[in-house]
Amino acid sequence: MGRVSAADIWIVDLALSPGQLDRCAPVLDTHERDRAARFMRAADRIRFQASHAALRLILGEALGSAPGTIRVEAGGAGKPRLAGAAHGAFDFNLSHSGERAVVGVARGAAIGVDVEAIRPIPDPLRIARGHFAADEVAALAGHSHETMEPAFFGLWTRKEAVVKALGAGLSMSLDRFSVSVPPARPRLLRMQQAGDWTLTELDCGPGYAATAALRCAASEITVQHLAGDWTTRLR
Repeated sequence: MGRVSAADIWIVDLALSPGQLDRCAPVLDTHERDRAARFMRAADRIRFQASHAALRLILGEALGSAPGTIRVEAGGAGKPRLAGAAHGAFDFNLSHSGERAVVGVARGAAIGVDVEAIRPIPDPLRIARGHFAADEVAALAGHSHETMEPAFFGLWTRKEAVVKALGAGLSMSLDRFSVSVPPARPRLLRMQQAGDWTLTELDCGPGYAATAALRCAASEITVQHLAGDWTTRLR
């Protein structure tokens, strides 16, 4: 997919008031409501509802349709895609962690996004050795104790964004390709039949790492924050 494309990225604050949250559930479809109901923790259920409502708002405004009318289905490897009359209009992806969500929309290219709340983990290098490529582990090992966790989560989001753009899901082993390790600028280093890729680091605020990955040489990537009153547009 080497042709030039454009991508829009939205960063969403999921810390909503009870009144704002009440506007989210009504625009979700039956499948999303069932998934939300299965979360044991109220915080996880709220984040799921809010992030999917934000996704529907963004898709709806891009298509000129009401958020509740957007039809979404699972692709061949489980990656969500537009269904019905809007099928193939553009590619999109959603990720959420903590109080942040990231939504990416791309025309003419596949897109993947990933955001992670940076949190303490006992042994980042042990996890990396079990899942990542050898060159990534070597680069991560050069970090100090103070920078290890941010670098680990930055690396994790770069790899997850690539996998999500591919639509490979859990079927793709993370050691089959390598990406650069923070603080190096994000880029794909090695992948069989890679083609053109663009990786972009996203600023979701202190305590978060996030990346967008596009399967193209992108001419324009626009990053914006969804306005704080976005739930009032859920009609």
